[in-house]
Amino acid sequence: MSEECLICKAPLEYLAEDAPMECAICHKREMSKTRCVNGHYVCNECHTKGMDSILALCLQNRSRDPIAILESMMALPFCHMHGPEHHVMVGAALLTAFQNAGGEIDLPHALSEMYRRGSAVPGGACGFWGACGAGISAGMYLSIATQSTPLAAEAWSLANQMTARALEAIAAHGGPRCCKRDSYLAVIEAVRFTEEKLGVRMELGPVACTRSAQNRQCLGARCPFHAGWRP
Repeated sequence: MSEECLICKAPLEYLAEDAPMECAICHKREMSKTRCVNGHYVCNECHTKGMDSILALCLQNRSRDPIAILESMMALPFCHMHGPEHHVMVGAALLTAFQNAGGEIDLPHALSEMYRRGSAVPGGACGFWGACGAGISAGMYLSIATQSTPLAAEAWSLANQMTARALEAIAAHGGPRCCKRDSYLAVIEAVRFTEEKLGVRMELGPVACTRSAQNRQCLGARCPFHAGWRP
């Protein structure tokens, strides 16, 4: 995972404008700004193949610590150092810990909805949309947990506040992106926000990065998890 391209292990490059690409795995053709320096492109669907395994993991997990649940997901074979899988995993970990901590939700339905929504956020959203997918995932979690809709009042506000809080924490540490760092930051803010606004207290244990050698763009000592973080 110290490489970028799933095909040839070369670094990725990001184009200024969308260009026609053909997935090197499934051969689907679509427009994208992302490819490796050797021209290989892998679509979001192929990049996240196997991600449905997180649903079973979550349904069997009894932890109240969403970081611990997230780490279990990150250890699965489908999860790469970076990628759109994190846009589902953050919200799924939070929903699972939320229920385990006493939150009232239909977890199977909630996880299915999280999978559907999170999968719609493409890779590279952090740089191209100005909104990291991990932060958006935290907002999706809050939206699902409160059953928000575009016509809701308080729930609508809370979901947007949650996304803003997560994105602010992510942005404060600067780029380039790290899907692991940004996922941790989004989860930490969501745990705090959930207790403040919903009165449900999840748990947070220490977080220590074990993947810095796998990330070409690691911030090193500038990352809050590089030397270990404690709540």
